[in-house]
Amino acid sequence: KHLQVKCPVVFGISDNGISISYETKQYVDTVFSSKTKDPLLPVFRADGQDMLSVYDQTKQACDYARKYQSPCVLLYRNLVRRFGHAATDRQDAYLDADVIQAMADTCVLEGSIRQAIEVLEYTTYAELCDRFENIQQKADRAFQTAISESKVTLDDMLGKVSVPLAQLPERGSAFKSTKNIEKPQVMRKHMTRVIEEALSEDPSVVYLGEDVRHGGYYLVTEGLAKKFPQRVLDFPPDETTLMGAALGFSQLGMTPIVEIPYAKYLDCGVDMFYEIAVQHWLTAPDSTNAKQKRGMIVRMQGFDRGLFGGNFHTHNSLAHIPPGVDVVCYSNGQDYVRGFRHALWQAKHGRIVMLVDCTNLLNLRHVHGKDRAWEHAYPTDPTDMVDFDQVFRYSSVDATSETNPNQDDSTELNHQRARIAIVTYGNGVVTSLQARKGLVDQKVVGGEDEIDVIDCPYLSSVPAGLEKMLGDYDHVLFADICKEGPGSNVFSSMITSLHQRGSLPESWGFVGAPRTYNPLGSTVTFLNQDTIEEAMAKLLNQC
Repeated sequence: KHLQVKCPVVFGISDNGISISYETKQYVDTVFSSKTKDPLLPVFRADGQDMLSVYDQTKQACDYARKYQSPCVLLYRNLVRRFGHAATDRQDAYLDADVIQAMADTCVLEGSIRQAIEVLEYTTYAELCDRFENIQQKADRAFQTAISESKVTLDDMLGKVSVPLAQLPERGSAFKSTKNIEKPQVMRKHMTRVIEEALSEDPSVVYLGEDVRHGGYYLVTEGLAKKFPQRVLDFPPDETTLMGAALGFSQLGMTPIVEIPYAKYLDCGVDMFYEIAVQHWLTAPDSTNAKQKRGMIVRMQGFDRGLFGGNFHTHNSLAHIPPGVDVVCYSNGQDYVRGFRHALWQAKHGRIVMLVDCTNLLNLRHVHGKDRAWEHAYPTDPTDMVDFDQVFRYSSVDATSETNPNQDDSTELNHQRARIAIVTYGNGVVTSLQARKGLVDQKVVGGEDEIDVIDCPYLSSVPAGLEKMLGDYDHVLFADICKEGPGSNVFSSMITSLHQRGSLPESWGFVGAPRTYNPLGSTVTFLNQDTIEEAMAKLLNQC
C-alpha cells in the first residue's frame, strides 16, 4: 500500500492461546494492538466461538482487500484447542486434568448449530440430524472405497518424483547458422545473451533476484531491465520471499528464473526451496494429457573458487538437492547456452531446474598461458540444446576446440583411444585440463593423449552418456569441485550407483575439495591442479 502496488491479500491468524505446549501469552494482542492502529495494515477481529462474528468480520476483511487492493489482517480470537496438538502430544505433561476436560467439552460446532436454529431460524434440529446421518453414510462409503483401492507402491513413488521430461523440439532445419561471424566471448556474455533470448521469445518468462535490475552481483543481467522493465524484478535480500514469489509466478502460468546471488544464500531460503519441490511433486499430473503448472529455473551463482567474501560468498557444497530437482553445472559459455535452453524448455513443462554457476568461469579466457581457449562463439540456433544425459569428452586431439557431446556411440570420429579419464564438471573441467598437462610435465603419463577429461554437467543422477562412456577406460578419477564428506558433494552418490550397476572400471578414485571452510582472500581450500595431479598419480601407482 505504501508503494501503491496492488496487493489484495487477507492474512488470517488463528489464536487459541497455546502453541503445542507453549502458552502464547496474548502476544497477538501486543503485535496487533487496538490502541495503535496501523493505517497501512488494518486489523479485523472475529470471535471464533461466534459463527456470525466470524462471517461478518471475514466478509469485511475480504471486501476491504478487494476494494482497496490492499492487504489486511483478520484475527480469529477466543478459539479453543479441543484435543492435543497431535497424536504424540502428551497434554497431561503440561496441563491440568480439569483444563484438558474443559477444552474437550468446548465445541464451537454446537454453538454454531444453536445460532443457525435459534437465532437465524435457518433450519431445525431434525433437518440437521438427517444431514448429519447423510454425511456419516457418505464418509463410511468413502472409507470402504479407500480400503478396496490398491495401495501405493515404491514403483508408484519413484515414477512420480517429478514431471516427466518433455520431448525436445526438432532442430530447426531452416535455420541459417551465423557461426562463422560470431565473435568468441567469455561465459558471462553468453549467459546474459541467452537470458535475453528467453525473455524476448516468451512474454511469460520473468527474471527475479536481488539487485538484478542493475546487473546483479556478477553483471549477468546487465542491461536487461532496460529492455524488459516489467519482467526483470528486484527483491530485497530475503531468499525465502524470493523463492516464494517464484512459486507464485509459476502457479500463475509464468516461467520464473530466480537468481540466488551467492550459493550459500540458498541456505536462507532452503525451506521454501524444498516446499517448491514438494508442491510440484504433489501436483504432478497422473497422465500425459493432464495439465501441469509451470516449473522454474533457479540460477545459483557465486559457486566454487573465488576470493571475495570468504565462506559465505564462495560456497562449494551441494547439500540442498531435493528429489525431483534437476541440477546442472556447465563449464563454458557455449554449453551453458544450449543447456539453459533445455532447462527453460523443461521448466515450461513443469520441472524445477537449478543451474550452478562457477564464479571463476564467468570471465575466464585462458586455459594454458594466453591461449584464449575458453572463449566460445554463441550457438545462434535457438533449437540447439543439450539434454541432461549428454556429457562432453576433451581428448588431446585439440583440447581448445568446441566440445563434442556424447553421441549414440559415445565416441568422436577423431577420438584416439585413451586409457585414463578424469570425470568432473564446472570449474573442475578447466582445472583438470591444466592437471593433464601437469601430469605429462611430471612424467606421470607419457603424453596428453593418454588422458581424457569428461565434462559431466548433470548432477542429480548418473547421466546415460557418462555410464556408457566409462567402459572406454582402464582408470577413472572423479574430481568433484564440492567438498569431500557426507552431504557435500554429488559424485559420491554417483559412484555408488555406478558401482551397484557394475559400470566402474576396476581402477577408479575420487578427489574433492578439502572438508573445511573457505577463508577470505584465499583459494587454498578449493579443488586445484595439485590435488588432482596427486590423486591421479596415487591411482596409477596402485596398479
